[in-house]
Amino acid sequence: MQKAKLSLAALTLIVTLPALQGCVEAALLSTAAAASVMSAHDRRSTGTQTDDETMEWKANNHVPAQYAKQAHANFTAFNRRILITGEVPNEDAKSSIEAEVRKIEGVKDVFNELGIGPATPLTSRSNDSFITSKVKARLVDTNQLSANHIKVLTERGIVYLMGIVNEREAKVAIAVARTTAGVAKVVNVLEVVGEDETRRLDNQVLGARNPPPPSAPVENR
Repeated sequence: MQKAKLSLAALTLIVTLPALQGCVEAALLSTAAAASVMSAHDRRSTGTQTDDETMEWKANNHVPAQYAKQAHANFTAFNRRILITGEVPNEDAKSSIEAEVRKIEGVKDVFNELGIGPATPLTSRSNDSFITSKVKARLVDTNQLSANHIKVLTERGIVYLMGIVNEREAKVAIAVARTTAGVAKVVNVLEVVGEDETRRLDNQVLGARNPPPPSAPVENR
């Protein structure tokens, strides 16, 4: 009887494995598709997006060794501009980390928003993540701009806004963030350009997603 039960369990596992594998593959494909859509709506070129990801990785590896264990530093890059947030033990650590980040090739600007003090606990970081999700949801609800054009980050209840936007979009994003429950302060790190420029960037993205069909040859008679 014991062997029969084991055999039945083994058979059930064999039968369900393909289904489980299919679920995992579907989830992975769904995540990849979502990332692709987000990337397609980004006003940055794909090359710039890749550069930003590389800069974030390099910045994380540029924290001076003497502060690596004491500092809680986060690096967010957008259009080759790096925002540094988190907490460090003293002013020397704050300035040293910024100096190292500025050495990274291709970085156009650095915004050092590191706080002086102990690292925030997990409960605080969870609350920050919740605030970020609320701000993003409210940006979508406005129907006045694409949430994909705004990068939202929260540290210690302080909301940071990054992105390439025009003046109207910037005002909407700031108004939404500052009136969201739980937000202590809003720091504007948005890159504001003219409406003609945002229109050009949006058309450029649309053109990349929907290229015109190849032209047929013409023969003159």
